[in-house]
Amino acid sequence: MSVACEFWFGLVWLLDQLPKLRPIKRQMDLKLLDEKFKEKPLSNLPKKSLSNVLEQSFSDLPGVDVFVTTADPEKEPPLTTANAILSILAADYPPERLSCYLSDDGASFYTYKVMCEVATFSKLWVPFCRKHDIEPRNPDTYFSDKKDPFKDMTHLEFVQDYYTVKMKYDEFKVYVNGLPQNKLLSKDNEEENWKGTWRNNPKEGYKVGNHAGIVEVLKPKKREYEDDINFEHVNTDLPMLVYLSREKRPSFDHNKKAGAMNALMRASAILSNGAFVLNLDCDHYIHNPRAIKEAICFMLDRGGKSVCYVQFPQRFDGIDPSDRYANKNTVFFDVIMRCHDGIQGPFYVGTGCVFRRVALYGIDPPNPKRHGPSFLNILTCRERENCEHDKYIELCTNDEEEIERLHSIFGKSTHLIESFHYAEKEGLPLKDHHSVQHGREPGDVAKTGRKLLGTHLIEHATKVISCYFEANTQWGRQIGWIYGSLMEDVVTGYTMHNRGWKSLYCVPKCDAFRGTAPINLTDRLHQVLRWATGSVEIFFSENNAFFASEKMKILQRIAYINLATYPFTSIFLTIYCYIPAISLFTNNYIVQDLTPTFLSLLLTITTTLSLLAILEIKWSGISLEQYWRNQQFWLISGTSSHLIAVLQGLLKAVCKLEIKFNVTAKSSHDEDDDEFADLYAVKWSSLMIPHVLIMVSNILAIAVAFTRAAYSTTPIWGSLIGGVFFSGWVLAHLHPFILGLKGKGDMPGIVFIWSGLIAITISLLWVVESPIKSVPNFQAGLLQIPSGNGNVVKV
Repeated sequence: MSVACEFWFGLVWLLDQLPKLRPIKRQMDLKLLDEKFKEKPLSNLPKKSLSNVLEQSFSDLPGVDVFVTTADPEKEPPLTTANAILSILAADYPPERLSCYLSDDGASFYTYKVMCEVATFSKLWVPFCRKHDIEPRNPDTYFSDKKDPFKDMTHLEFVQDYYTVKMKYDEFKVYVNGLPQNKLLSKDNEEENWKGTWRNNPKEGYKVGNHAGIVEVLKPKKREYEDDINFEHVNTDLPMLVYLSREKRPSFDHNKKAGAMNALMRASAILSNGAFVLNLDCDHYIHNPRAIKEAICFMLDRGGKSVCYVQFPQRFDGIDPSDRYANKNTVFFDVIMRCHDGIQGPFYVGTGCVFRRVALYGIDPPNPKRHGPSFLNILTCRERENCEHDKYIELCTNDEEEIERLHSIFGKSTHLIESFHYAEKEGLPLKDHHSVQHGREPGDVAKTGRKLLGTHLIEHATKVISCYFEANTQWGRQIGWIYGSLMEDVVTGYTMHNRGWKSLYCVPKCDAFRGTAPINLTDRLHQVLRWATGSVEIFFSENNAFFASEKMKILQRIAYINLATYPFTSIFLTIYCYIPAISLFTNNYIVQDLTPTFLSLLLTITTTLSLLAILEIKWSGISLEQYWRNQQFWLISGTSSHLIAVLQGLLKAVCKLEIKFNVTAKSSHDEDDDEFADLYAVKWSSLMIPHVLIMVSNILAIAVAFTRAAYSTTPIWGSLIGGVFFSGWVLAHLHPFILGLKGKGDMPGIVFIWSGLIAITISLLWVVESPIKSVPNFQAGLLQIPSGNGNVVKV
């Protein structure tokens, strides 16, 4: 059994090393981007191009649509979502080229009212950030920062502005926190006109999972405090903010987050049609206001036309200083993802990612031998399955047969089909150099700038988010976010890589985005369980990289295979954690004696692995403590969450059982609360049972081994020390788990009860199988000490 485990670990280690052969670190030049895309007055454009254009100046930067998703205001506090939205609206990007969409899958009137207040407060917050170059632009993070806010500030009026905005933000928080008890959400007639879900006495058609679709462009209301701050020389224009809730009916499968993202794709294509799409979770905010520009640097690079998305690493606030449960996941984000960047690109991890819109439409990357701004390569589902040949289609066509074919793929929406050509053209680099053969002319973006949104466009956007619109189309199959997996993000990225697209990894010096992570042991284990179950689903699905197309590179295929197979290592890892205990119990050791040959081989292997780890730590910039925390949690999650995920994945693949997971609750602590209260909370879960068994077995085995050695006339100390070392190594990896059980004080009683029962059972079994033999010439209660004259003194 030990040999089988060692063989599996060796194979997995080799497959893990292959995608790490080409690590890359990228840099951006924002100064060059700003010079190239500097805003110009509209007078530079022909007058016939200015009809219905709202802006007074234009930028050649492409449009960006930001998608934020939420589902349950009870588990995802609207105040957290509000701060995320405010950071997006205050991003360092031309406001006329930026749009923000919030998808509320719960259609909550509470969330809607909060977003209306966000639109109004942004009229004060966004100009304040621009005037004083505030960072970060999440108001809750900015005002709760313990650093001196007045350091390095040169404007004398900053002090007055700071306290004015802070006071208004405190009022904003009180309003948001008090909304659930407000009459507006209980008995006011305003809720009776709400098309979403009602909190009180919901009628049929106004319940969670059964309500109409809602699309509303939110505009700020007039507030008296707008004149309290002087914004005379500050751009006060705001990005467009849209509240959206797709239609839901009980007889339709809504496909969770992936379905919400596809609804956002269609609605945004009609309202703003940005060439690029940024996806953020509701608990993630823009920490670096220039993050969007940094992604655009790669997209508009001369070789950027084949880039489908730019992924940023996930960074978190509120993590305990020691990062007990490896929430930062630095080995994955700073080592593995950078290595994948040297192949075909990093995985899509579900948030903090900027997409090329046309890549999400199931379009192949541009072919160097045949490409142009008006031709896009679209494969139908039948053609993809048969892998026959690519079929080029001109999207700007009047051919009725071609239009009908596009309707069968994307749905019956002429506005949606017409938007493809403009999104593709806007995503091209500027044709400002003779080397750029296929680009767009300067000023083309302003000619098709943001128009007035009429009622007909809002109605059409509401139509494309209806629950029946996706019927008999390729949405969720080959277009947009892919359905049918708990890890729809990884599958979506895999689908684009499988078409030949490449992705890039952007790690700016200042964190681009920050979010929250579960610091409680039980919550963390359940989070990892969901991820691992999704990986097992991928392994047993058609998205397994073993069946990838020839357009995916070999090493990229291996990277996806590693992602789909890593939970299976838990089987061998769990067995391996019991092997030291079994060896100590049975007195049958894998290594009978610490011979020089064995020690030499062990030293060689250990030195090699240590050098590789040191090299990874050196070039990635992570600390030794972070690397060790990652190793510890790998064993903790591998012996519980990953093992259960394998069982659940097998049940789903064989028995077709559906696996349901709840939305991860986002923490929202008040300033007076303990920031790390969740870290010390003990929430007993069945996922902890394997850890308790491993811990008790190894501790008891060490005690039994030393007891046996004490009663033995010829103890084999070499084998004993080796066995105890391996058991101690297992226990060292479980140290964070032990701390999690203790909480702030002692361990809960249930742990002692189970540990005692298990210890007694194992001890009795061992005594029955291997009773202690008496030592010859041994008298109980006497200690024999030899004297100097050859006599024996008995004590």
